[in-house]
Amino acid sequence: MSYIAERRVEEKERRRTEILDAADGLYAEKGWESVTVDQVARSARLSRALVYVYFKDKEELLFAVGERAMRLLRDRFEAASVSSPLGVEKIEAIGRSYMTYAFEFPHYFDFVSRFHAHEMPADARTQDLKCRSAGDEAIGVVVRAIETGLRDGSIRPNVGEPMMLAISLWAFTHGLIQLAMAKGNDLDRFGIGIPELSDYGFGLLRLVTQGGQGAVPNG
Repeated sequence: MSYIAERRVEEKERRRTEILDAADGLYAEKGWESVTVDQVARSARLSRALVYVYFKDKEELLFAVGERAMRLLRDRFEAASVSSPLGVEKIEAIGRSYMTYAFEFPHYFDFVSRFHAHEMPADARTQDLKCRSAGDEAIGVVVRAIETGLRDGSIRPNVGEPMMLAISLWAFTHGLIQLAMAKGNDLDRFGIGIPELSDYGFGLLRLVTQGGQGAVPNG
């Protein structure tokens, strides 16, 4: 590739990143429903027409931001997994990292929630498929942690298929996070703090995966 061609590729990537950064920031500030392509263009200091050169429509732009969200989630899961030796500890570390991620990047968690509710069409766009690929990689980290636990004996052998357990753990943790984020006032009314709720929830997961070994925190 010639020097001029390389510079053109670099310029194209830089512009795309500028657009994504603008959309990412507006998503975090306003929520996706309130973001417009005009706002993204103004924030990136580019023309609306140029935004459409890189992204067909707002949905494609959403999924490009979402790819960032899913890849960061995968990276957080991987970092949490390597921080603990036993499989059951890896699972808990991953779950806690998911909760931290959600509170640190609530707009990314919003995308993850949207994506889980999104029905992938047969003619899915490339950007949709990239999000699905990153999500598959994230759940793959959980599956490998479960397989480690089955090998090292920290997870009971009759727990079932690793993928089935991984999906169930993801659903449980996702719901726990949604409750903590949306119902904080009600939890306070019941005398339950978010840290206590998370400790209790992850204690329950240990009981399920270890077959009754260990104890649930008293809260």
